[in-house]
Amino acid sequence: MDLTQVLLFYLAVMSVISAGVTVYDKAAAKKRPERRVPEIALFSLAAVGGAAAMFLVMLVIRHKTKHPRFMLGLPVIIGLQILIGFVLFSNF
Repeated sequence: MDLTQVLLFYLAVMSVISAGVTVYDKAAAKKRPERRVPEIALFSLAAVGGAAAMFLVMLVIRHKTKHPRFMLGLPVIIGLQILIGFVLFSNF
């Protein structure tokens, strides 16, 4: 596997984990509030590669969509990740 394949595999795994944690947090919000996922954990997962999947899942399941911190913060993280990708993988 070359570096691009490793990165894509990593992003896929982080996306699945981030989506799962987001769905879990939505379920916990309804049934077991004491078991909620801390916001810092959600943002940490987003920062290490799960931002795009997390943002899409939040929109689909309508979780935290009224929280500007997430609805603005996740797109900013996605933009920064895209920028970092261009810098790392472009031929300057």
